[in-house]
Amino acid sequence: MSLIIENIAKIKSRIKNAAEFSGRNINEIKLLLATKTVSASSIITAMETGETLIGENKVQELIEKAEKLKAIPHQTHFIGHLQSNKIKEVIKFADCIQSVDRIELADKLQKRLEFDNKSIDVFIQVNTSYEESKFGISPEMALDFALQVKQLDRLNIKGLMTIGLFSAETEQVRKCFRLLKAIQNKMLQKDISVNELSMGMSNDLETAIEEGATIIRVGTAIFGQRLYPDNYYWNEKNSPQV
Repeated sequence: MSLIIENIAKIKSRIKNAAEFSGRNINEIKLLLATKTVSASSIITAMETGETLIGENKVQELIEKAEKLKAIPHQTHFIGHLQSNKIKEVIKFADCIQSVDRIELADKLQKRLEFDNKSIDVFIQVNTSYEESKFGISPEMALDFALQVKQLDRLNIKGLMTIGLFSAETEQVRKCFRLLKAIQNKMLQKDISVNELSMGMSNDLETAIEEGATIIRVGTAIFGQRLYPDNYYWNEKNSPQV
């Protein structure tokens, strides 16, 4: 388990170096522990370092781990594709949903939150890589979509989320992050409070920080390699939803 602690220290060093290189304040950048397929015991080890923001992709894992993690104060973001029939469970166990990407989902979230007399923080997911395998509103439709979501009083828009292109070509990945930043600027001009940018993972966090990321989602570089590479787990349209 000490390896997890060592890995977190390495990631924090990478974040610090990237922030300094970009002339950014490191306090603006949060580390989200991407805990898909990670056991509760490993997550607890990671959270004991003081990193208590976690992200789950699958509803079943979110539910299964909630009881085991409740002893440690933490925040849980749901970062995977959300099916409408899983809304009830997600709003019970998550503090924020980073993957709002269609008006049907937003409307159903609003109705359920009204029923539960709750509200929830949300990010709008944008498909900046234009890949069919990824969910997210198209960049061209993002502003109009955000204006619609803004009318739903139970959804507190906090930011934007994207999954960058899975590529070794840094400049191609950078285009995705730069596009999200441009969309953020347009939304801020329309008084939409998208102050957070959730972008960048284990392989591209430096590029994301250079382009304005405020939340970095890191799993593999902390918890070790999963059974399959990241592009398998994030190819949400080709993997079963649970």
